[in-house]
Amino acid sequence: MVLRKEFFDLPDGVIYLDGNSLGPLPKAAQGRVAAMMQDEWGAQLIKGWNSAGWMAQPSRVGDLVGGLIGAPAGTVVMGDTLSIKVYQALAAALKMRPKRKIILSDSGNFPTDLYMAQGLIQMLEGGYELRVVEPEAVAEAIDDSIAAVLLTQVDYRTGRLHDMPMITELAHSAGAVMIWDLAHSAGALPVDLGGCACEFAVGCTYKYLNGGPGAPAFIYVRKDLADHVEPALAGWLGHDAPFAFDLDYRPAPGIERMRVGTPPVIQLTALEAALEVWHDIDMQALRAASIDLQELFIREVEARVPQLTLASPRDSARRGSQVSFAFEHGYAAMQALISRGVIGDFRAPDIMRFGFTPLYLDDADVVAAVDHIEAVMTGRLWDDPAFTTRQRVT
Repeated sequence: MVLRKEFFDLPDGVIYLDGNSLGPLPKAAQGRVAAMMQDEWGAQLIKGWNSAGWMAQPSRVGDLVGGLIGAPAGTVVMGDTLSIKVYQALAAALKMRPKRKIILSDSGNFPTDLYMAQGLIQMLEGGYELRVVEPEAVAEAIDDSIAAVLLTQVDYRTGRLHDMPMITELAHSAGAVMIWDLAHSAGALPVDLGGCACEFAVGCTYKYLNGGPGAPAFIYVRKDLADHVEPALAGWLGHDAPFAFDLDYRPAPGIERMRVGTPPVIQLTALEAALEVWHDIDMQALRAASIDLQELFIREVEARVPQLTLASPRDSARRGSQVSFAFEHGYAAMQALISRGVIGDFRAPDIMRFGFTPLYLDDADVVAAVDHIEAVMTGRLWDDPAFTTRQRVT
C-alpha cells in the first residue's frame, strides 16, 4: 500500500510505535483547528453552532468513523468519553433483557469497561452479576443466563484478537445482547459491524484514528434498534427537542438519542481533519501491511534479542495491530528505548507494547527500532536509575 508519512507531523529521529495509545498529529489538523478558532469561534462566536455546523458535527463525524468500521450511515454518533459510551451501551443492553442478570466479560478487557459494569451493577441493586472469565473461555461461558456480552475485540496488552462474528453469533443464539469495544480495532483492521449484526459498539478516536489526546468517543447502535433503545444518561442533546427546554425527557429519534452533553467542537474539528487521511485507504491492504510489519518485527526481535519473550499470539490472524514482548524490567527498558527515540509503551506487570501503523511506518523503521532494542538489551542500558522511576503515565 502507499504510505502516507507526508500526512503526519512526526519529529525527526523518532520511530513512533505507540499509535495504539495516541496517534501522531495529522498536519491537516493543525491548520483546520487554527482556522476553526479564528474564523468560526473567533469571528462567528455563538452563531457558529448554526452557521459553522457545530451542532451537526457529532453525527457528521460519526458517519466518517462508521465508514471505517462497517457501520451504515446514521448509526454512529460522537461525543463524551469511551467510559461514558460503555455505560450507555451496557445500561441499554440490560434494559433489553430485563429477566436476565448476568454481564459476561473477560479478564483481557480494558479495566474501564469492567469498572463501568461494576458501577452500573451497584446502581441497579437488582441481583446483577459481572462474570469475568479468561478470554479463551468466553465462547463456552455464553448461555441463556447471559443478558449482555461486553468484550474488547483486541486485547490492549497482548493484541489477542477475538473472533467477532463467531462470538456475536453465539451471543445471539443464546439470546444475549452483544457489545463490542473497538478501541484497538478502529483504524487498525477491517471491522464489519453491519455484517456481524451486534447490537452495540463503542470506541475511542485518539489511537489509530489520530484524533488527538482526549478526542471524543463513538457509539454505534444497530439501525433497527436505534428508535427503541433507552439511554441511561438522558442528556439534553439526546432530547427530541433540546431547545424546547422541556422539563421531561423525550428521546430523539435514532442514534441522536445517544448524545449526552455539549459536543467538544475543537476536538471534533481536529478529528474530522484527521479522518481525511483515510480517503482511499483500503482496510484490507492496511491490515496486510500491518501484519507484514509485525512479522518482520517479531522475526528480528527473536533472532537478535533473546531476553524478550513474545506475549502476543504468534498467529497473525489472532493478533490486532500491535506486538507485545514480556521482560521483567520492561518499564525501565521502555524508558531507555524512548530516550533513544523509539517510542512504545509499557503495560503492567511486564509488557513492552509496540503498535504498527503502515500509514507512517515502513520496514526500515522496524529494523532500526530493533537495532535500538538490541542495543538497550545487550548493553543493559535499562539498568540505569534514570529509567526505573515510574511516571504517572506509563
